[in-house]
Amino acid sequence: MDYSHVRDVDPAVADALEGEVDRQRDTLAMIASENHVSKAVLEAQSSVLTNKYAEGYPGKRYYAGCTYADEVENLAIDRAKELWGAEHVNVQPHSGTQANMGVYLAMLDPGDKILSLDLTHGGHLSHGHPANFTGQLFDVEQYHVDPETGYIDYDELEEKAREFEPDIIVSGYSAYPRAVEWETIQDVADDVDAYHLADIAHITGLVAAGVHPSPVGVADFVTGSTHKTIRAGRGGIIMTSEEYASDVDKAVFPGSQGGPLMHNIAGKAVGFKEALQPEFEDYAQQVVDNAETLAETFQDHGLKVVSEGTDTHLVLVDLRESHPDLTGGDAEDALDSTGIVLNANTVPGETRSAFNPSGIRAGTPGLTTRGFDEKATKEVGDLIYRVVDNHDDTDVLAEVAEDVQGLTDEFGLYE
Repeated sequence: MDYSHVRDVDPAVADALEGEVDRQRDTLAMIASENHVSKAVLEAQSSVLTNKYAEGYPGKRYYAGCTYADEVENLAIDRAKELWGAEHVNVQPHSGTQANMGVYLAMLDPGDKILSLDLTHGGHLSHGHPANFTGQLFDVEQYHVDPETGYIDYDELEEKAREFEPDIIVSGYSAYPRAVEWETIQDVADDVDAYHLADIAHITGLVAAGVHPSPVGVADFVTGSTHKTIRAGRGGIIMTSEEYASDVDKAVFPGSQGGPLMHNIAGKAVGFKEALQPEFEDYAQQVVDNAETLAETFQDHGLKVVSEGTDTHLVLVDLRESHPDLTGGDAEDALDSTGIVLNANTVPGETRSAFNPSGIRAGTPGLTTRGFDEKATKEVGDLIYRVVDNHDDTDVLAEVAEDVQGLTDEFGLYE
């Protein structure tokens, strides 16, 4: 990466940028919400479109000089429609959370009711946590996964929907490893006269590639992030029918955002173009295959995998049975010291603080982008277990760090 112009102006920032390049090259990114975009996406996101204000929508801007901004945004929209089969797409949200905000502001009034999955069971802050705007503006009730199986308790969801009478039901999750029964949730929403918002932030790429069931055309609204499994420019997206198109667009601009980040939208357009290529389907399938291998490896070592496996890109491990004295935070720190970067995570039936919970969450999108197959992923799973089982043994941690360095050298990044 060339940061020579930055170095001429600001050596301190240049040092940090170059340090981050080295960090990404020399570590294994296994945070499930992270990935490595292509150099083409990086170039698009750092383009001169960062200079351009383009408030409004293509053909209806509030500023002059938007010819090329319109062209780029239209490309992003058209490619998103092709990828996910959506009638209407808004590519302007700055993040998945702001995409959710756009839907809430379009369809709800303050005090309206949201039914969503509990955060400790795999939900997301923007689905109704009290620390988030959703929990502050709306009345929130939550459903759960079955603590025995790790799968969503759809019977409880239906029961709570009938009792609570929500205005919107939120599906799609940030730490749930199984395929979602979108139609089941839509049926419940229809029965209680609620909207259905499916948040596919983590699985946008898996849905686009057809390796995970799609809620598009099922749920009233589908939101997502564009920088996780889809590997496009960082931001969010809203997909809906023409029936709700105008309301959603007004809620995004001017309702909750000013000028769109046109350089990010350029990154989205390029990433969507890459995802439309045949090889992207192979990539997405490999992401899932690698996650399944990771789950099997953990189970072979005696670790408890929530739901006993995965259908997606992530694996959630509950450490309480195998390592009752080890917290997720301590495991995260030990792994980070070896170059394996994942995150501590709450688990169903959590008994510890969310700041230092009982589980760890591991994802395979970044590894797969580097070229990892099942064999290499199993090796990583073995290393993770070795750290978890010897988290306070500095000699073991040093040995694992050497093995990680060998893997990062073999599967290079941004070379």
